[in-house]
Amino acid sequence: MNAVTLHPSILRAYDIRGIYDQTLSPADATAIGRAFAACLASRSLGNKVVVGRDGRLSSPKLAAALIHGLVDGGANVTDIGCGPTPMLYFAATHLDADGAIQVTGSHNPPTHNGFKMVMDGKSFFGEEITKLGARCAKGVPSKNGGRCEMLSIFDEYVNRLLKSADAGDLSVVWDCGNGASGPVTDAVVERLTGKHQVLFSEVDGTFPNHHPNPVDPETLKILRAEVKSETADLGIGFDGDGDRIGIIDARGRQVPGDLLTAYLAQDVAKRRPGETMLLDVKSSQLAVDMMSAAGANAAIWKTGHSHMKKKMAETGSPLAGEMSGHIFIADDYFGFDDAIYVALRILTQMVRTGQSITAFMDGLPEQHATPELRIDCADDRKFAVMEKLQAVVAQKYAPEAINTIDGVRVTGTIGWWLIRASNTEAALVARAEAVSPETLKQLTSEIQAALADADLSWSFD
Repeated sequence: MNAVTLHPSILRAYDIRGIYDQTLSPADATAIGRAFAACLASRSLGNKVVVGRDGRLSSPKLAAALIHGLVDGGANVTDIGCGPTPMLYFAATHLDADGAIQVTGSHNPPTHNGFKMVMDGKSFFGEEITKLGARCAKGVPSKNGGRCEMLSIFDEYVNRLLKSADAGDLSVVWDCGNGASGPVTDAVVERLTGKHQVLFSEVDGTFPNHHPNPVDPETLKILRAEVKSETADLGIGFDGDGDRIGIIDARGRQVPGDLLTAYLAQDVAKRRPGETMLLDVKSSQLAVDMMSAAGANAAIWKTGHSHMKKKMAETGSPLAGEMSGHIFIADDYFGFDDAIYVALRILTQMVRTGQSITAFMDGLPEQHATPELRIDCADDRKFAVMEKLQAVVAQKYAPEAINTIDGVRVTGTIGWWLIRASNTEAALVARAEAVSPETLKQLTSEIQAALADADLSWSFD
């Protein structure tokens, strides 16, 4: 029956992630493929599955093993090769597939890898991943009829990205970070007007120039320097698999994902006033207020691309965004997180409205907020810490001040603070926003005290 017990640490909330040849092996990939095919059959869905992969060194082996398992489980596989995760999402829609799997480690270190999955047009996550692991452990019998074909979807994807795009005469620097978005970015930029410089578009799974995490200020140093050197209007950075975006404005400021979403809402809300637009729980009150002022029904929801896409489908939301740089556009697009498409929407909005990202940032009131704070906490401990933290907070604060939709968010007269467990790293994530620098210090002290009461030592420098 080919039973394989997966390492428990790799079964994450949104996807499967592990360290290659330590917690995640090709044998695991084969078992996952076989179990995914069995899951399709159990739901009486078709057996057409699209597979893609990022540029990590381990991705070709894992993809081959995954495809072997899918075919052995009776699936008809279309292998679209190396490309960004959004290209896989596009292929699943374009080819009317029943399921789709991207082999990717996203923004994690080069030794890491994993799988992002879609079934029946929806994110495959949470309890579904837990059940998939159980199927692997039980074993899945082989099934006849499976096959695999190679098919390039590259040109179709690039054409769709460029539909209605307008870069005017803007000067833009693009940083692909040697991730899977490089070739697509090159192809897109060739057909744009304006002046464009593309950095590190060669796919290299060792990430020789910098780690591909466009939210980490350290990874944006080169992009920031090039924007300044070129006196560019905008700098755009992508993560390793092209579903997260980072923005540097003309003054060298990093634009957080929540404010970037608020910028896009200025345009979307004109056509779709009163519709629900989502921000994740880490987002600032400033972003919420900006979206509301633009005419949107701004709402806070759980962090995580799978949670966001599910909620968007439930509410019919045309726009959603996270601090992490996942931006989801269902306004004239498919609703999945596609950083290259988001970049083109930003450029087009700048050209057609005359309001640059820089001008938008200049017009905002002064914000007193921390960046996203990462607090090391082992995977086997972080959820226990959060459970204890909820009990601590419940004793210290009034019920109406506490939001536990995703972690613990405490709101008071001077601002708010948040602590939640990362579902992708061995860490907790914290953030605070206050009415002044002095009260911001007070809030970070509250975070530190709450963590201490939950038996986790941390200090904010």
